[in-house]
Amino acid sequence: MNFPLVLFTLLVITGGIWLLDYFILRRRRAPDSAEPWWIEYPKSFFPIILIVFVLRSFIMEPFKIPSGSMIPTLLVGDFILVNKFTYGIRLPVINRKIKNINQPKRGEVMVFRYPEDPSIDYIKRVVGLPGDTVTYQNKQLIVNGDQVQLVYEEEYKYVEPGLGYIYAERFKEFLGDEKNHAILISQGSHGLQMLGVRQFPYRENCTYSRTGFTCIVPDENYFTLGDNRDSSSDSRYWGFVPDENIVGKAFMVWWNFNAFDRIGLSIE
Repeated sequence: MNFPLVLFTLLVITGGIWLLDYFILRRRRAPDSAEPWWIEYPKSFFPIILIVFVLRSFIMEPFKIPSGSMIPTLLVGDFILVNKFTYGIRLPVINRKIKNINQPKRGEVMVFRYPEDPSIDYIKRVVGLPGDTVTYQNKQLIVNGDQVQLVYEEEYKYVEPGLGYIYAERFKEFLGDEKNHAILISQGSHGLQMLGVRQFPYRENCTYSRTGFTCIVPDENYFTLGDNRDSSSDSRYWGFVPDENIVGKAFMVWWNFNAFDRIGLSIE
């Protein structure tokens, strides 16, 4: 369901009824007569729908994390908030940018519309900017020829639905502005599943091998990876994220029914 379109439609309907009543219908009613229900209800809901529409379209939007591709940064069941204006002001529904504010930076966690099916929202970490050369060989990330620093932290165990416990190693990865974030690497799996690589726009910018790949990020596109590196469907497989698909920057966990200590957690 296209929720922004539904919300916009409700806004137009309730707002239209309010305007119709304000300029025409109320003048035709007797001074002491009550408003019909089909006028009273839309007028009551219009300001609420307007506030929700503005907040959701231009300020922030809530999302729920459905998969483990961003573990350990984000857990399944996390409800997060996404800043809608940090990457520019976009018209709702059509998602067309009308004003630039900031560009995504390496290391930021970004929500975007999945290039293969824009009705689905994805969340990944930005690792490659327009013009960057991104290499991933033997589970080592290299950006523009510089090997991204990894610092081992600890063994990490989590539950994958249908598979039971998954054992991995947790690292600090230093990517962008000397900030770091946590990633998981499973030593028992390959860093790239060649059978999962599809055809995608600018596929000719990438060279794949059994141990990894190298991609040159085209203009107005971004390269993303999941923090759970060996359990993530990301740019390795379906390609680059166009600027027009960007939704916003994830910045906070506001709720998790299974882990109250995560409430208010800043997303790094």
